[in-house]
Amino acid sequence: MARRLNPSSRAAADDAAAPAEPAMPVPVSATTPAASATQEPASLAEQAYREVKQLIYDFVLMPGERFSEADLTQRVAVSRTPLRQALQRLQREGFLQVFPKLGWQVAALDFDTFDALYDLRILLETHAVQRLCEAEERPTLAELAAVWLVAPAERSADRVEVGSLDEDFHRRLVSGSGNREMLRVHADITERIRIIRRLDFTKPARIDATYDEHARILGAITRRRSDEAQRLLRAHIEQSKLEVRHITLDMLYRARRGG
Repeated sequence: MARRLNPSSRAAADDAAAPAEPAMPVPVSATTPAASATQEPASLAEQAYREVKQLIYDFVLMPGERFSEADLTQRVAVSRTPLRQALQRLQREGFLQVFPKLGWQVAALDFDTFDALYDLRILLETHAVQRLCEAEERPTLAELAAVWLVAPAERSADRVEVGSLDEDFHRRLVSGSGNREMLRVHADITERIRIIRRLDFTKPARIDATYDEHARILGAITRRRSDEAQRLLRAHIEQSKLEVRHITLDMLYRARRGG
């Protein structure tokens, strides 16, 4: 049976949002322009899509939490039609579920699916590393070295920043293969696992381990040691996969509070 983590079932959680009465509305980000009458409906739907997805990634909308479209109008500055289009898109992508007459629900964390996505990452990224080891021109290596081959005192301790840098590291490895279709599939996987991947960096030890492991992977690629680079990368992703299985309800609620 697939393991799912559904925080909304924990009735004692003091800050779990009730379906009919959501928590204090979250203002639209200052970096996101407010919807205007001159915007096309498609643009408004895209705006709503990005904002609702970010609410999920930030654990403002928790896995398993139910809400109505009316609830989100207080958080996303668009009308019902583009908002509904955005929610339907998120449903197709697996982020949301809809229940007729009952409203919407954020999908529970499905760890068996995450396992499968991590396995697919291993296949894509190890192949990309093999190609990188064989490539004549490899400008991406110097760029990655400037980020990851730094002294411990220069490492970022900001979990959000490290999470973004980590995604960029793996994206650049795949991009270096020159295979656009692989990059497209990899980008989709990155989107689907982002909600749990960022939890990995709530622990300082995992941040340090990521810097160390990325440095070793880059070293092997630079020396064109394909077998070693693939082995190191596989072990790196496998460890992240194991860490995912250690996610608890408390970790989710701490992430929601920013702790």
